[in-house]
Amino acid sequence: MARIKPFKGVRPPKDLVEKVASRPYDVLNSEEARKEAEGNEMSLYHIIKPEIDFEPGFDEHDPAVYDKAVENFRKFQKNGWLVQDSKENYYIYAQTMDGRTQYGFVVGAWVPDYMEGRIKKHELTRRDKEEDRMKHVRCNNANIEPVFFAFPDNAELEDIIRKVTAGKPEYDFVAPDGFGHTLWVIEDESTIKAITEEFAKIPNLYIADGHHRSAAAALVGAEKAAANPAHTGNEEYNYFMAVAFPASHLKIIDYNRVVKDLNGLTPAQFLDRLSENFTVEEKGSEIYTPSALHNFSLYLGGKWYSLTAKPGTFNDSDPIGVLDVTVSSDLILRDILNITDLRSDKRIDFVGGIRGLGELKRRVDSGEMAMALALYPVTMDQLINIADTGNIMPPKTTWFEPKLRSGLIIHKLDD
Repeated sequence: MARIKPFKGVRPPKDLVEKVASRPYDVLNSEEARKEAEGNEMSLYHIIKPEIDFEPGFDEHDPAVYDKAVENFRKFQKNGWLVQDSKENYYIYAQTMDGRTQYGFVVGAWVPDYMEGRIKKHELTRRDKEEDRMKHVRCNNANIEPVFFAFPDNAELEDIIRKVTAGKPEYDFVAPDGFGHTLWVIEDESTIKAITEEFAKIPNLYIADGHHRSAAAALVGAEKAAANPAHTGNEEYNYFMAVAFPASHLKIIDYNRVVKDLNGLTPAQFLDRLSENFTVEEKGSEIYTPSALHNFSLYLGGKWYSLTAKPGTFNDSDPIGVLDVTVSSDLILRDILNITDLRSDKRIDFVGGIRGLGELKRRVDSGEMAMALALYPVTMDQLINIADTGNIMPPKTTWFEPKLRSGLIIHKLDD
């Protein structure tokens, strides 16, 4: 059963939220963060990417950078750019993109639920990336950025969302990327109690995005528990900050591939090899978007093609075998192009669907890449099925958009 609690959020005053809020630390590099924060001393990048306060090229993992994060976090609180709520609350955070809004509960998620597998994952994590975020959580003694969870739909929680969001929000703004961000504070004790009780009926939570942040936050909480001889299990460090959305609110968008060469084949030979396992249809110069599961879009030599996997080339009864990322990785990237390690092969790159299929065309037309492959998006049902069966998705399978805005709420581990 999912154990959650409200917490005393540390957050910006209403009139400063747009100055403080930022994109997540891992969606941009140091130079991009430096540029976005230029002239804005209140930008959260000074805490989550504090290397921007050093000379360009300074090692972002240098101990001085983590020290600067702590210094800046203290400065933000001292200057009143971040203020802690006086009581424990839940919050509802809404994101709007392309006319669609998703509503999530901002909660304290219980560390043992992660450690014991009740908060389920679908991706592998890298220890070096975990350790970076663990250092950041340890030194600030806070979860500066939330993680992104999904949970099975729940009628009572949907009803609470409707009632709370009918009221006046605390924050309501459109970020520079055009996505809307709205936040309500839930102070009513009976509503807080109802949320806690409803989540307790939910068997599992699912990490949608933020596997490294989840691991780091939970591991630091577990460290603190092990180091405290008087540990009771009720301390604030036993919880980490998450935004949990009903699964039906979320939409996974496509995550596409571009490849530098055809492994010595001519375009005609490549298409001929594809026809062994796919029905290949030329679609012309107009962008072609995959129409269904097991249908792919190929851009090659100035033309778009539809590729439909032939029966017997996929396994719809296997949570991994059903995925189009598996079909394309095995039958195209591995068998024809000899790309076997998606994590390390320099011949392949990945393009989030937020950039549109026009980005695939651009990268091939420029001569940088030889071909592009667009995939039909994974569904939330597929993601949950993979997590429930203990499987791990192949690399670069899911792309969630919009990303959670950082800086709307921070969770301290000691209060």
